[in-house]
This record gives sequence, C-alpha cells and structure tokens, in this order.
Amino acid sequence: MKTKLHFGLLPRVLVAIAAGIGAGMISPLWLARVFATFNSIFGEFLGFIVPLLIVGFVAPAIFEIGRNAGRMLVVTALIAYLMTFASGMMSYFVSDYAFPSMIGADAYVAAEAAGGGAEVSPYFNVEIDPLMNVMTALVLAFVLGLCLARLDGNYLKGVMLEFRQVINMTIGKVIIPLLPVYIFGIFMSMTVTGEVGSMLTTFAGIIVIIFAMHVGLLVVQYAIASLFSGLNPFKALWRMMPAYFTALGTQSSAATIPVTLRQTVALGVDKDTAGFVVPLCATIHMSGSTLKIVACALALMMTHSMPYSASMFAGFVAMLGITIVAAPGVPGGAIMASLGLLSSMLGFSDADNALMIALYIAMDSFGTACNVTGDGAIAQIVARIFGRRVQTGAAEA
Repeated sequence: MKTKLHFGLLPRVLVAIAAGIGAGMISPLWLARVFATFNSIFGEFLGFIVPLLIVGFVAPAIFEIGRNAGRMLVVTALIAYLMTFASGMMSYFVSDYAFPSMIGADAYVAAEAAGGGAEVSPYFNVEIDPLMNVMTALVLAFVLGLCLARLDGNYLKGVMLEFRQVINMTIGKVIIPLLPVYIFGIFMSMTVTGEVGSMLTTFAGIIVIIFAMHVGLLVVQYAIASLFSGLNPFKALWRMMPAYFTALGTQSSAATIPVTLRQTVALGVDKDTAGFVVPLCATIHMSGSTLKIVACALALMMTHSMPYSASMFAGFVAMLGITIVAAPGVPGGAIMASLGLLSSMLGFSDADNALMIALYIAMDSFGTACNVTGDGAIAQIVARIFGRRVQTGAAEA
C-alpha cells in the first residue's frame, strides 16, 4: 500500500522563495514580467476576497458566540481580547526599540538603488474592484453577527454559515495552492531588481527577535495567571509544553484542543471550566499571531522608511484582534484575514502583503503554539474569577 506524501504549505513556501531567488538570477526580463502579470491579477483577487472573508468569518463567529452568551463567555472573550491587544502593543514597543539597529535608515531604498536591476512591470493589469472596503465589511459583519445572535430564525444564519464554507473553500482550493506561485513571483522580481539580498539578511535576524518575544509573552501571561491561581508560573508553563509542541507539529489550534485541554486540567483547572475556555480560546485568542503580524509589519515599514506611530499601531492592533477572530482553519489564516487592514490602515502594497504572507507562514507554527499555550493561562484566570479553585499542587505533580 502506497503512502501519499504530504507536502505542507510551509515547505512549499520555502521552496518558492528559494526557487524565486534562483530563477531571478538567470531569468530573462520577459519571464519575470510574466510572473509579475500573474502577481498583479492574483493581488487584485486577494483585494476582492478579503472583505468577503471578514464578513464570512467574523459575522458567524459573533452570532455563534451569542447563542450561548453568558457571563463566563463574556469574561473569557474579554480576557482573550485584552491579551491579544497587549501582545500586539508589546510587540510594537519591543520591535520599535530593537529593529532600527538591525535595519538601519533607508535600508530598503539603498538596496534597491544599489541593485541596478531592471524594473519588472506586468504586461497588463486586470482591475477587480472589491464589493466593499475593509471598514464597511467589519461594520457589516458586526451588524449581522449581533443582530442574528438575537433573532430566533435560522434561515439567514444558515446562509451565513454556508457563505463561510464558500470562503473557506475559496481559500483552501484557490488561494492557498496559488500562494507559492505568488511568492515565487515576488522573490523573482526582487532578485531581478537587486533587492532580495538585503531583505533576507535583515529578516533572518528579525525572526530570532520574534521567537524571543513569543517566549517572553508566555512567561508574562503565566506570571499574570499565577496572581489569580497561585501556581508557580514556570512549572505551569512547563506543564503546558505538550500542547506547545503538538501545535508546532499540527499548525492548528483546533487540532491541538485535546492536548491543550488535557494539560490545562493537569494544571488543576476544573474540567468544566477547562472544557469551556480551551475550545473557545482556540478560536478567539490570537496573542502569538498578533505579535508576529505587528513585528513583521513594523519591520517592513522601517525598511521602506514609511511613517508609523504608537497610536497608528494601537488602532491597527485593536482592529486586528477582532478581524482575525475565527480565522480560517488553514495554515496562515490569520495573515490572510489581516491583509485588508495592512493595506487600509498601514498603507501596504501588494508586494508588501506578499512578503508578510511569506514571513508569517515561515513562523506559523510558533505563533500557533504561543496561542494555544496561552489558553492555559486564560483558563486559570477564568477559573479563579468564577470561584473555581485551581489545585495549586497540580502543576508541581
């Protein structure tokens, strides 16, 4: 019996980056322009699908939560959102301090000027106007989600759930398979124009900083949780390591739920609280993903010498924490859901968004692992708020 070889998204993206760089070194300009034309059309399609993605995922997530609305749900969602927001702002301030010395002023512009390569432009463009802008999509998603949560009828809810399946299918069957080609074209063009060397050198160091921030974030989350539960934060964090390493392998919060739930109970959190908090947070708690997106976005803005500020990123992170709720259950779902905000709030181009996708997917496992491990900290806090004592000896056992 033959075993089917599974070639995941991360290996495909890495191969696409390497192949794009290699092809760019030997490619004639006409071939680079062919891929630039594909990237132009694919970028337009991404711009079209992003508002629909927001409506298709955020609205059902809101009314599904609303069906079982209760005090514990509201408290859990609020804690998850605050942790997500705090992680994004922590990422901003650490990155703002650490990255300038690694990137340097006008690094991207200097590299582009030094490259001396030809401009790679598409042969033609196909404009695909989105049905609505990102903010309109967010408002519509909230109106639909909040109202449907209060209505007794199921017809429109069923339509929205099927629409979510349509968006999921579009992402899984069209966007994800074509992403490596898109990223190949981006790195091929960057190589032809002489930009890729400086970019890769810069972001190799940045990835190390982002991983260190993930570790620091988990320590802070468990230190805060220890104030509620009385558990030793380092022993509790060590207890959650099976969930962390499972998420590294699966790249999925949902697939890791059984392990996360088991380890959360092993911390001493009662089964009822853990059974409620862990599955919910697998959908709504995105601290690790937000940290990565903010750090990568700020790094790209620095390389382009784009203006930025703490207030700009505070608004971006506040919206991001909502937009990536219930992100598609595919690798890189959070970054796909954030593309609209990157363009509308930070001024990213299609090429910038492609680099964000490549950087995010390269670290996708670590962000997911950070998300699910943090769920154990949230469960401790929720259990204590609702008077359900955490067994302080469990983490040491």
